[in-house]
Amino acid sequence: MVLAVCGLLVGIALGILIMVGWRRLEAQSAVDAVLAEPAAEPVVGEGVGQVLDVLSSIAVVIGPHDEVLRASEAAVRLGLVRGRRILQEQLLDLVREVRRESAGHLLDLDLPRGRGEQMIHLSARVAPLDPNLVIVVADDHTAQRRIEETRRDFVANVSHELKTPIGAVALLSEAVVDAADDPEAVRKFAGRMTIESQRLSDLVVQLIELSRLQAHDPMVKAERVNIDDILADAVDRAKVDADTSDIQLRVAGDRGCAVLGSRTQLGTAVTNLVQNAVIYSEAGAKVVVAARHRDEGGDAYVEITVSDNGIGIAAADLERIFERFYRVDYARSRANGGTGLGLSIVKHIAAAHGGSIDVWSRPGEGSTFSIRIPAADDETHTDRPSAGDSDDQPVNIKIEEVRQ
Repeated sequence: MVLAVCGLLVGIALGILIMVGWRRLEAQSAVDAVLAEPAAEPVVGEGVGQVLDVLSSIAVVIGPHDEVLRASEAAVRLGLVRGRRILQEQLLDLVREVRRESAGHLLDLDLPRGRGEQMIHLSARVAPLDPNLVIVVADDHTAQRRIEETRRDFVANVSHELKTPIGAVALLSEAVVDAADDPEAVRKFAGRMTIESQRLSDLVVQLIELSRLQAHDPMVKAERVNIDDILADAVDRAKVDADTSDIQLRVAGDRGCAVLGSRTQLGTAVTNLVQNAVIYSEAGAKVVVAARHRDEGGDAYVEITVSDNGIGIAAADLERIFERFYRVDYARSRANGGTGLGLSIVKHIAAAHGGSIDVWSRPGEGSTFSIRIPAADDETHTDRPSAGDSDDQPVNIKIEEVRQ
């Protein structure tokens, strides 16, 4: 009987152990199944998506891991968003603060546009949609600020620079009157008046162009711009002057590069750089215009370079060459009708497209100006021929060879 009782107790204990183990196994299996399931992606409500699609303002919906779930076209165009990332750290910090406090914020933001120095002025409202989502809605006040700055700068520029050629024309007019009995002197002074009048006309045109660029944002109605066409047009415009000065013009680099922006403005920027390279190069020099794909921190850029082996620029002048009316070689600039506004226009265009411009130069070795602009979102960097791969292209030289 004792053995029977012991056997019964052992059997009961084993049954309890088996039952506990089985339940633990079932619980662990359930946990494993839950963990194996992919985390549910935050979903933007259909109504929210429809509202974003019709908004002209900047609007972005951000998920719990700072990923962009939905963005309006304006947010992408102004460089606030690229893919699933917010590019502006200041805005991202504000989103995190709103998520942490579960309370909305309303404030004005001055944010840099891309890599350039130009600023975007926004009035932003950031608020939580639910525990996982945060929405940013912002109005762009950059245009109003730009108009105010344009008016102020135009008045300052005109008063500072126009007085020189106007004074020259006035003096020459008096000289013509005084030399009325001397036909040779009259012809001489009249010729100088023609030159000064043309310089005055060019200066007014460039001042108006600069003011127009300041007042117009190329990214408001941005279009896809093929950089191949921009380079070809710039070289074509400078070809006559280059042939006259016995300067070789070449196109190199990657083909098929594209950016978003204004084709007219980008064409003006590259043309200004090419014409400068021709002006400041001696006979027999080479000028190479190239476009290349660049990746930096996961962001794709198109780098446009204009290189020459001309007279170069002294280190003391490099920091000032993008200032308005600054001329490295004043005599050469006046002889070629330069106004000192070309490089400042190029810098403004690059900044307005969310880009930047840099320069490398050494006296006697030449210069390389580089414009970097964000590439179009659908840019791919594979299987792209270089500018010299096509049979109908001239034999090109590498950018590095231009300084040899």
